[in-house]
Amino acid sequence: MIRIVSDSTCDLSKEIVDKYGIVIVPLYVRLGNEEKKDGVDITPEEIYKWSNETGETPKTAAPSVSDYMSVFSDDSDDEYIVFTISASMSASNNNCRLAVEELEIEDRVKVIDSANLSTGIGLLVMEAVDQADMGKNLSEIAEYIEEVKGRVRASFVIETLTFLHRGGRCSGIAALLGNTLKLRPKIVVSDGAMRPGKKYRGSADKCIMNYVKDMEDELRKAKKDRVFITHSGCDRDKVEEVRSFLEKLGIFLDIIETRAGSVVSSHCGPGTMGVLFISES
Repeated sequence: MIRIVSDSTCDLSKEIVDKYGIVIVPLYVRLGNEEKKDGVDITPEEIYKWSNETGETPKTAAPSVSDYMSVFSDDSDDEYIVFTISASMSASNNNCRLAVEELEIEDRVKVIDSANLSTGIGLLVMEAVDQADMGKNLSEIAEYIEEVKGRVRASFVIETLTFLHRGGRCSGIAALLGNTLKLRPKIVVSDGAMRPGKKYRGSADKCIMNYVKDMEDELRKAKKDRVFITHSGCDRDKVEEVRSFLEKLGIFLDIIETRAGSVVSSHCGPGTMGVLFISES
């Protein structure tokens, strides 16, 4: 049996995880001296509250080698394809590989560096689910994923620069000016790293819709299977406006809304939203 595993930064909902039997390995979130497991005993709202009270951003840490070792069964009939957040962002991928080497099960485990984060990973996980359902073997699935992962289009718009500043990813002056001028930067995941894109200006609602509309040409060239609307806590009407726009395009068979988990939310802050998909070519 092929089992599909991902670290918790894939930001897939519990409903999706349960429906497809996906195994999630949580990262850690450290609030001062307290260590919590992403998606298990900490919520983004608790992180926002703690961060606002302390003026700090939580530290995050990868699953340990032993965490990964505990995932793999002694049953030699089980095979695994494991997805991790970009290796340039976390030790998750390396720790998983070390676990596989320690257990000497390289013949039945494929470890995928997603070169992505959030539902940029989730898209690849769902592609693996589809391939497994089609009866593909482990090597075929891994080969397909390596081919398609470069076509993942992951981006999001940040509502406030405060959390990026607290995490050391944005200077205090830039954060102050950005918040004062209502600048909402687009962050694009490219080659395994987060890079700044276009800067939108104005209300959060206006900026998010302009961001989505700017992607229309790309969206029309997307794989039709699914698109994710992923956010770190946005107003319901804002989410529904984005969904309505995507529905009117008449492209996607499935439009999936997910909440960003604690790891991603701790860095981007509340009000962040992204539309993520896979390009056909």
